[in-house]
Amino acid sequence: MAEMAEMEHTTRCGYVALVGRPNVGKSTLLNHLLGQKISITSRKPQTTRHQVLGIKSEGDCQVVFVDTPGLHRDEPRAINRYMNRAAASAIRDVDLVVMVADRTAWTEEDEWVLQQVQRSELPAILVLNKVDLLAEKGQLLPHLQALQEKGDFQAIIPLSALRGQNLQALEDEIAGRLPEAPFFFPEEQITDRSQRFLAAEIVREKIMRQLGDELPYATTVEIEDFAVDGDMLHIHALILVERSGQKRIIIGDKGSRLKAIGSEARRDMERLFDSRVMLNLWVKVKSGWSDDDRALRSLGYDDR
Repeated sequence: MAEMAEMEHTTRCGYVALVGRPNVGKSTLLNHLLGQKISITSRKPQTTRHQVLGIKSEGDCQVVFVDTPGLHRDEPRAINRYMNRAAASAIRDVDLVVMVADRTAWTEEDEWVLQQVQRSELPAILVLNKVDLLAEKGQLLPHLQALQEKGDFQAIIPLSALRGQNLQALEDEIAGRLPEAPFFFPEEQITDRSQRFLAAEIVREKIMRQLGDELPYATTVEIEDFAVDGDMLHIHALILVERSGQKRIIIGDKGSRLKAIGSEARRDMERLFDSRVMLNLWVKVKSGWSDDDRALRSLGYDDR
């Protein structure tokens, strides 16, 4: 009887890396799988810069998703090299890889990512995201067949992360391939990242969404103060840019753009932290930070 009870309580737990070229929807997929936003998103490639763990515990299964920066062949600056290292290290340290691609668009970048996945020799599932946007649904089946011959995938799953379509099929495939193991994290924990980190990322997301193509990837956010006062969080965030012209763009006419960024970020923070938030933003020029390894380390780009 004791043996039967033990069998009934077997748990599965493992690490699953979400990889792909920039802008295929990895972070959106993670947020919808978790039912909560922990990874920032925008229409801009390379929005995600760090590895972020998203933890989903359901029944006897805990999946530890690793959201990674988009893998890309060109490494013109130190920050690009950092992002590639962060993504590549995730592939080495997981039980399963989920490679995300965009509908029927298969590019040289996708081919390069596939080579990295195959080199890892880990079991892999291919996700074709954004299929709700396909104009010609008939294109999908021949594309699926061609991809099955291209790589030795455990499964190929077309879905829409944004619309929540076919996510259960992916979760079932993942759960069936996780090793038997105790949970690595408490059941109520959803990420390994601190509130401080999440606050900085939310501000950075609002900058990217507000500015469109006006600003290159020359901004980062540093939380200088994060204090609890009763039911209020006091957060002081420093936005770093590389040139004075970029500072003017972020501040906007009479501070209008900075105010909009702060207002949107505060709303998201209050939802995420379930608390009232007093947010103060400053903008400062720190030239060359994105191509300076020492500056990157001091700003939290720590290769973890």
